[in-house]
Amino acid sequence: MIQEPVLIRQRMRTPRAAAIAGIIFSLLFISSLLLMWISIPANPLGPATAVVNHMKTVSFSLNLMPFAGIAFLWFIAVVRDRLGELEDRFFATAFLGSGLLFIAMIFHAAAAAGGIITVLASGSENLIQKWRLRPRARRN
Repeated sequence: MIQEPVLIRQRMRTPRAAAIAGIIFSLLFISSLLLMWISIPANPLGPATAVVNHMKTVSFSLNLMPFAGIAFLWFIAVVRDRLGELEDRFFATAFLGSGLLFIAMIFHAAAAAGGIITVLASGSENLIQKWRLRPRARRN
């Protein structure tokens, strides 16, 4: 009789943790993508200063990505814990592999975007000046 309330209480923690982890992931991920979408201009051939002006917002959105990734990994772990012994080995491999691949691609894209934007912000004025001062090639 005493063991039943303990087991019920343990079973109720896992779905709540999965729900909380999923909600935290979705909020962090969506807010990061929206901040990035708002900050980067629609015209890719526009001036580089348009991106540099929003550098703080872009860096904040890129800094949210690791926290979103941790929440997603926590969500995967809680869902796998919930399935427990009922989980098929093939399903477990595909579920964990696709989740880890998703996180790796998100981290890679954020790192590449952060690197490009940092180089653009640090050297855009120098690059523009060098491009303007460069003598044009002579045509024969």
